[in-house]
Amino acid sequence: MTATISTTSVTPTRRRRRSARLSPLLVAFVLVPFAVESVWVFWPAIQGFWFSLTRWDGMTPPTFVGTDNYVELAGDATFRGALVNTVIWLVLFGGLSVLGGFGMALVLQKERRFVGFYRAALFTPVVFSLVVTALVWRVFYQPDGIADTLLRAVGLEQLIRPWLADPQTALYAVILPALWRQIGYVMVLFLAGLKAIDPALHEAARMDGANAWQRLRHVTIPQLKGVNAVVLSVIVIDSLRSFDIVWSLTKGGPYHSSELLSTYMYSTAFQSLRLGYASAIAVVIFVLALAVILGYLVRAFREEAS
Repeated sequence: MTATISTTSVTPTRRRRRSARLSPLLVAFVLVPFAVESVWVFWPAIQGFWFSLTRWDGMTPPTFVGTDNYVELAGDATFRGALVNTVIWLVLFGGLSVLGGFGMALVLQKERRFVGFYRAALFTPVVFSLVVTALVWRVFYQPDGIADTLLRAVGLEQLIRPWLADPQTALYAVILPALWRQIGYVMVLFLAGLKAIDPALHEAARMDGANAWQRLRHVTIPQLKGVNAVVLSVIVIDSLRSFDIVWSLTKGGPYHSSELLSTYMYSTAFQSLRLGYASAIAVVIFVLALAVILGYLVRAFREEAS
């Protein structure tokens, strides 16, 4: 009897020890992606920070200059304008993408007639490359193009202007094609989150007398916390790396009125051949993205803790 008890008491311990051991396959699944990320992401990022402390034209050996590039950035009017434009882009492009994508997801979440067609139509622009999107919208904005024709049709001829050549409208004219492409992508992310919500929660809220707005505010939105974090990360990263549409339509002009940090970094690096200075701009972009994402995560953790 004693032997039987000791055997049964030791067996679970041995099983726990065996389960605690990491299998080689699991270690490989962790280490291989980490090694790839180290080579293709982490190491280039560290190199980029090092180059931001140098003066380098890409051909001769870099010369260490310390924080001179960052000091120059502080006094660079073009950089300050690009930073302001990037913040405007982040707020408008990000905010309208979330609102538009979430609104479309709410409208198209229920299965009804032709809903698949509408989802596909909204998602189709995501399939196009950013350069193709820019070419399509260049036709839209050209003199006597679709934009001007629509304004004349509704009696607003006084609003017609060279949309991409006017410093007052160039940035906002470029945001529209970016939104046209991004809303469908955000819609798909929110659709996935809405499909994962238990219908019983909405049914219980409806039985308690909650109207549609109350169910949206107190049931739907809280259940989308995980999706919201993903959407925020996607929006921030896409906003700060937006380059193709702006470069294809305006190249940051006219007079740097649509210049973003990404376009200014590109022109500085590959046109002016100031790769050290461009690396400093890249570091600023990285810090800005990190600040926004970490700020949201800290706030979300505090709300969960409370």
